[in-house]
Amino acid sequence: MKKIKLLLVDDEKPFLDTITKRLEKRELYVSAVYSGKEALVELENNKNIEVVVLDVKMPGMDGIETLTEIKKSFPLVEVIMLTGHATVETAIDGMKVGAFDYLMKPCDIDTLVTKVNDAMEKKRKHDEKIIEARMKEISGRMV
Repeated sequence: MKKIKLLLVDDEKPFLDTITKRLEKRELYVSAVYSGKEALVELENNKNIEVVVLDVKMPGMDGIETLTEIKKSFPLVEVIMLTGHATVETAIDGMKVGAFDYLMKPCDIDTLVTKVNDAMEKKRKHDEKIIEARMKEISGRMV
């Protein structure tokens, strides 16, 4: 199985550095950025990213705004929302916009890895369905 390509987005540098190291030890390919705007640039430049772990509370573009933009431009990328300030309303807002799931900070690293794996499986299944549909379309034209 190929390594998961993951993007972490959080404005708290010590947290981001720590979680990046812990996830890399678990054989994940991790990119890390400190803002929503940087996340959108990274996704544009790295089409292999499958899952984004996104902090909700960030200065400038917050997590919900970033999630909305990710889903507009990269609809198949799965996003896990992460926050230390969770409210039911924020979780519902995130899920309505298309978040895969929602975790509280600090989260258990094994729980995070499980959620990332689940999100990656969902994305890869979507990718496979798109490829199958394109293949049927192409083979239908050849007949």
